[in-house]
Amino acid sequence: MEKKKFDIIVIGSGPGGYVAAIKAAQNGRTVAIVEKNFLGGSCLNVGCIPTKTLLANAHMMEKIKMAEEYGISVGSVSFDFAKMKTRKDQVVEKIRKSLGGLLQSNKITIFQGKGEFVSPTEVKVIGADNLLLEAENIIIATGSEPLDIPAFPCDHTRILNSSSILELTKLPKSLAIIGGGYIGCEFATLYHALGVKVTILEALPTILALQGKAVATVMTNAFTKQGIDLKTNVFVEGIEHSGNGVSIKLRGADPFYADLALVSVGRKVNSSNLGLEKAGVKLSDKGMIVVNSKMQTSVPGIYAIGDVTGQVLLAHVASHQGIVAASNIIGRPLDMHYNAVPAVIFTTPEIATVGMTLEQAKESGYDATIGQFPFQALGKSIATIETEGFTEVVIDKKTGQILGAQAVGHDAATLIAEITLAINNELTAECVADTIHAHPTVAEAWLEAALVALETPIHLPPRKKR
Repeated sequence: MEKKKFDIIVIGSGPGGYVAAIKAAQNGRTVAIVEKNFLGGSCLNVGCIPTKTLLANAHMMEKIKMAEEYGISVGSVSFDFAKMKTRKDQVVEKIRKSLGGLLQSNKITIFQGKGEFVSPTEVKVIGADNLLLEAENIIIATGSEPLDIPAFPCDHTRILNSSSILELTKLPKSLAIIGGGYIGCEFATLYHALGVKVTILEALPTILALQGKAVATVMTNAFTKQGIDLKTNVFVEGIEHSGNGVSIKLRGADPFYADLALVSVGRKVNSSNLGLEKAGVKLSDKGMIVVNSKMQTSVPGIYAIGDVTGQVLLAHVASHQGIVAASNIIGRPLDMHYNAVPAVIFTTPEIATVGMTLEQAKESGYDATIGQFPFQALGKSIATIETEGFTEVVIDKKTGQILGAQAVGHDAATLIAEITLAINNELTAECVADTIHAHPTVAEAWLEAALVALETPIHLPPRKKR
């Protein structure tokens, strides 16, 4: 078998793998990427990009329906879902092609096939390319995939996961979503906007439980108002084909019927069938690759980044981990920190969080308080008819340091960047309050929330003293 030697081998070309490869190549290292599917990994092909492309269609539909409120007459509105799906595919293909060009411009060699360790410094490629690669440093970036539940495995015809549902070209009349986390809620927003009867079945007492009480409450009210049916505290025991749809067996309740079911109950890391035992790489009890703050595994010279580490399953975290791993390989020591990781859920309204919720801050021993400002009181939001939601900062009463923040509403995904920067640099609420924010903008909501947290509100009545 042919053998080639490189300075660094990267297994997986997702947002962690390709960023690590580029960082290393820009610093004079010879780099090989091994990819068994499409360049870009799950994020580009079956995750972030395709879902947000489809959601952009849905948001446009919603905006057009509001045209009358802006004094604009548009008449009846219709859409072609098959064309929406085609546009999604075109967007993915365009970005994938661009990524390939970017890697080539950095002189990164791409091998198509499955990567498998045969020793701590050797990886065998099996697929379109068949050869043996050798390197002193190897980065594992194999990502994750939707979790399949044995009690109701996806058949990808009527019982779908977050990947296979993206291939639909015809809308169902009804969709049952098992799981009320961020993936389930994004798909609920998408299909509800396109006229599908959507029901979320969630085992916990609330949807979006991990995002904190304030976000969960607002989104429960928003979804209920929109007409999305929420069934919490329900446990799904099985799903079967029934007539032209599916029958969902619920513990202690009558079966629930829908045209299609989407299973969105989590993801599993791709750490199996990599030959890790031949390299001696240590796994956790749940199959994640164990790494330290430098993204090093238990074996010198082998690193792991992204979802496969089980740290924070977000594309932008994987990218940053890729930079950390590559920096350490090239001799520039860097550590990974997770105190300021922004997370975005592209629902209607949008959700963005960073750092701690109030509940988490108190559990961590802080004497914490919040400052919350509603978009209903913000001039720009009123002018654009985007008044649903709020911004909220969580601060330490003693020092004023910002510990976390949440934003719910229009363009929350963009808004969260300001407070992410503040938390990453250990800034206080006073720092935000003393910063001039342009008027009229939605970003002023952070200024106002900081002032509320400091008990010196300007555009809200003062708090009543007890």
